[in-house]
Amino acid sequence: MELKVTSWTQETLPAEEELRELLENQELRVYRWSNPADDVYPHHTHGYHKVLYVVDGSIRFELPTRGENIILRQGDRLELPSGIRHTAVVGKEGVTCLEAHIY
Repeated sequence: MELKVTSWTQETLPAEEELRELLENQELRVYRWSNPADDVYPHHTHGYHKVLYVVDGSIRFELPTRGENIILRQGDRLELPSGIRHTAVVGKEGVTCLEAHIY
């Protein structure tokens, strides 16, 4: 899996059910999580590939070894390969996401 960001480009923002269906159609086990404004996940890595959709709010992923910052908003999708060191910073309005792992 390669690092990939897919921005939501349709005029109408997606409902949570629509995003969940997109993941479930890939036969992925989906879970939902939320964080309040300005929460920070310090530098870490995962032993799995992460697929994430933003349901509401925003979150910024900082990838220091790649020199990238990725801001995700409602409907945006992130595919994050295992082993990529990153920090996640929740936006001013908080965030709710749907996430699945690929081992």
